[in-house]
Amino acid sequence: MTGRASPSRTPMSGVLKAPRSRGMVNGLLLVLLGLWGGLIPFVGPYFSFGFGSTATWDYTSDRLVLSILPAIAVALGGLILMISAARPVAMVGSWLAIAGGLWFVVGTTIAPLWGGGPGRALGGQTRQIAEHLSFFQGLGAITIALAATALGRFLVVGVREARRAEAERAAATAGAAGTARATGRPDGGTALPDPDRSSRGSTAAPQWDRQAPPRQASGEPAGTDGHRRHLSLHRRR
Repeated sequence: MTGRASPSRTPMSGVLKAPRSRGMVNGLLLVLLGLWGGLIPFVGPYFSFGFGSTATWDYTSDRLVLSILPAIAVALGGLILMISAARPVAMVGSWLAIAGGLWFVVGTTIAPLWGGGPGRALGGQTRQIAEHLSFFQGLGAITIALAATALGRFLVVGVREARRAEAERAAATAGAAGTARATGRPDGGTALPDPDRSSRGSTAAPQWDRQAPPRQASGEPAGTDGHRRHLSLHRRR
């Protein structure tokens, strides 16, 4: 059974990869922003900086929906950007961080529709502006900017990466051509031994039938030996 030799890597495999350093900085910043967004509602009251009550580590369902869940999305997206070398996976991490940042921005606006909300901001007017920016709107805007920047960097294929992918494609083509020359087939498949065509379509007798019978050791006729035996038996009688 013949098989066509194919390179172990497809031509697009080199383009789908990117250096990990491309999303390292943005991913690290997104992880830090996610930690900030998830912890500030619980530690902010230590400094009279927050929403609702001044009780520290006060867990509510509104804080879960408006702060903890988007913070997890942002931190997870940043972690994916830090460790991933595949473009599709890194882009998924970017979109996940963008979704978390978008929820930070619009969450407090939508929350009153189901009767929820972070509560009243503590302090005076200036502090309240800082609290809104630090907890929700400003945090979400910075998150979206960093995640969108990382997404754009992974969408673009650099010149160095394109050259590396072209070199890998050329090496794979050369390897397939070398395999084809070694097997004696132009398509790179496995060469099969030529079948024996000596007797195909021939009516001649097989080789063992065409061989001449062994000759007698002496030049006497074949029946001489039998005649001598008959005379010897006759004399004994």
